[in-house]
Amino acid sequence: MLSEWIELSLESTAPTSRGGKLPGGTYTLHAAGVLELTPTECRSEAHACVLSAGIHGNETAPIELLGECLARLEAGLLALGAPVLMILGNPEAMRRAERYVNTNLNRLFRRDLDESGMEPDRARLLMRAVDDFFSRYPEHERLHYDLHTAIRDSRYPRFAVEPFAETATRHEQWRWLAAADIQAVLHQHQHSWTFSHYSKHHHQAQAFTLELGRALPFGHNDLAPLAPMARLLEALLEGRKPSGDTPERMRFFRVAHELMRHSEDFRLCFADDTPNFTEFAPGTQLAEDAEAGSFVVESEPLSVVFPNAAVELGARAALLARPAPAPTDPG
Repeated sequence: MLSEWIELSLESTAPTSRGGKLPGGTYTLHAAGVLELTPTECRSEAHACVLSAGIHGNETAPIELLGECLARLEAGLLALGAPVLMILGNPEAMRRAERYVNTNLNRLFRRDLDESGMEPDRARLLMRAVDDFFSRYPEHERLHYDLHTAIRDSRYPRFAVEPFAETATRHEQWRWLAAADIQAVLHQHQHSWTFSHYSKHHHQAQAFTLELGRALPFGHNDLAPLAPMARLLEALLEGRKPSGDTPERMRFFRVAHELMRHSEDFRLCFADDTPNFTEFAPGTQLAEDAEAGSFVVESEPLSVVFPNAAVELGARAALLARPAPAPTDPG
C-alpha cells in the first residue's frame, strides 16, 4: 500500500484502506496526499517530522525520493522509529504536471487566509494537518523539510532556504544538511508565507525549504545525487541521529532585497536562463517596472535567486542576496 500511495494520489483513486501496519508501526491516510506514520515505539532521538513535497506540482524528484523511502520502509529495509507526516502538497497540479492550477500554493500558508479556490482550500487543509500532527507530539523536537526543485539551473544545485522566524536554527541542522550534500543556504530576511515558514513561525519547528536540483517530469530524474539526502530522510524515519559534517562545506547567503512585480509592464533585465546565485556587479540594472521604476545594483554585488518575471501581480519576481558567514557552534 505505501509504495502505491503516490501513484494512487496521482490517479485520484480512493484507497481500499485508510490505515494499516508497516515495519515498526502503522500508517493512516488522513486525506488525499496526507499520510501519517506512527511508530510502535519512538526512539529516544526521534523528531516529530513533517516531510512534504509537490507543493509545486511539476517538481517531481522530491516526490520520487519520498516514494523510494516509503518503498524501503514497506519492504522492511527500514523500521519506523519516529512519528512522520508525509504530504503531497498539490495533487491536482501534480496530475497536470504544472507548477500550480490557479495560484502559487507556497504563498498561502497564513492563518488569516481569506482567499477562495482550490489552492487556498488546500493550504487550509495542510495547515490543519500540520497543527493536528504537532499537537499529538508536544514532547518531541519538531522538524519540517519541505522538498522542492528549482525551475532553473543553479550555481549550487542543492540549497536550503531558512525561513525567517524567531526560532533559532540548531547547529546540528547545519551539520545534517552539510552531510546531506546541501551546497548552499539562503537566510530569509523577513516573513514569507511558505509551508516551511508556517511550521517554524507557528510551531517553533526546525524548518527549511530544500531545493534539490532542477524541475523535471516524472521518470526523468537522476536521484543518484540525492543519495546523501535520502540517507538523512531514512535516519529521520527510523528515529536515528543523522550523520553530520562541517557547515563550512556550504556557502551561506542572506537576502538583502526582494524584486516585486507591481505592474503588467515588468521585466527582468537579464536572460531567462540565468542560473540561481548568479552575481551582478554594482551599476547593473536588474529590473524595470512601469510602476516601481528601475532597480539597479548599488554599492555591493548582489546574487539573484528564484528569478521569475512571469509571477502574478504583487508577487516576488526574485530574491537578491549577499554572502554571509557560516554559523558558529554555540556549544
